[in-house]
Amino acid sequence: MNKELLHKIKTNFSEKFDTKPLMIFSPGRINIIGEHTDYNDGFVFPAAVDMGIILAIQKSDSIISTVYALDKHEELQFSLDELEPSTEGSWENYIKGVVAEIQNSGKTIGNFNLVFGGDIPGGAGMSSSAALENSVVFGLNILFDLQLSKEEMILISQKAEYNYVGVKCGIMDQYASMFGIKDNALLLDCRTVKSKPYKIDFKNYQLILINTNVKHSLSDSAYNDRRSVCESISKMLDVQALRDATVNDLKEIQEQVTPENYQKALFIIQENDKVIMASRAIEEGNLNALGELLFDSHKGLQNQYKVSCDELDFLVNKAKSNKHVLGARMMGGGFGGCTINLISTEHTNAFTEDVARNYKEKFNIDCTVHAIKLSDGTRIIE
Repeated sequence: MNKELLHKIKTNFSEKFDTKPLMIFSPGRINIIGEHTDYNDGFVFPAAVDMGIILAIQKSDSIISTVYALDKHEELQFSLDELEPSTEGSWENYIKGVVAEIQNSGKTIGNFNLVFGGDIPGGAGMSSSAALENSVVFGLNILFDLQLSKEEMILISQKAEYNYVGVKCGIMDQYASMFGIKDNALLLDCRTVKSKPYKIDFKNYQLILINTNVKHSLSDSAYNDRRSVCESISKMLDVQALRDATVNDLKEIQEQVTPENYQKALFIIQENDKVIMASRAIEEGNLNALGELLFDSHKGLQNQYKVSCDELDFLVNKAKSNKHVLGARMMGGGFGGCTINLISTEHTNAFTEDVARNYKEKFNIDCTVHAIKLSDGTRIIE
């Protein structure tokens, strides 16, 4: 956790509101494997990380609630009785949405003061929004003794994103951020919303993220298109979701769908299987097998599901050509964001310096590198 940021937020809160706050940390998350399987009721393999949102919060005697976003130097004030979404795309809606959904669940809260900031890199696809939502609901749950379970809290966070931000997200981001376990990834069943932790011994290897620092505008429309393809093929197969289909099932309707849509559905079925295979590789301590699955996953995302981009492919190809990298793939929705790489700790610096130089030469923008550790989920900072 970022000690400097913690001190900054705590100090800012105390100076602003002249009282001692409750301090909360809520982590961002990575997803080791299992991309676009969440909205197909499938399996994913996320983990909370040691970067996230730090929040200071305390009850207020005022007739309004005040929230200060330290990173943006922006303040929000609102009345609990008159909650309306702010302009589209605003960070304010993550806060207001959580407050509204708590009230919609029949719980009563009073006014509060809040200061937050984070160190999750922007545009990296590490779910800073879920971390923020979770930190707010977690803090309010303690302050006002709401007696919400963690399961109830993540559903409030998800509904906030649905109803106030307008994003029909799966549950993975909120779940991983809330339930993360240090040194573990969580094999999460997105249908039952139950998970099994897998402790990972990385031995002489580590996970690093390389951020392309690009986000192509195709992402939203492509996501909606992929989702509707998956839903329509599920209907044709007469199953609840593609999670319930096999490759043989899909072959039976191959003539009734376009080759492109066949490949998209095939990718989901295969990716779902890869998540289970990855959990076995981790159980066996087989990092080489895990790395191969990452490379295979990227190949499917690039060629079958078609949600990659030149910048992501360039980074994965560089990883593939380096014998010290066991595996790499794009992470997240696609068309930008990060690659996740499993690399020898000893050779990380040489690899990332070479990649950064070549990436700059090729695309005339800088990529950024982040070493990450697997962390516990949303919690009080003592």
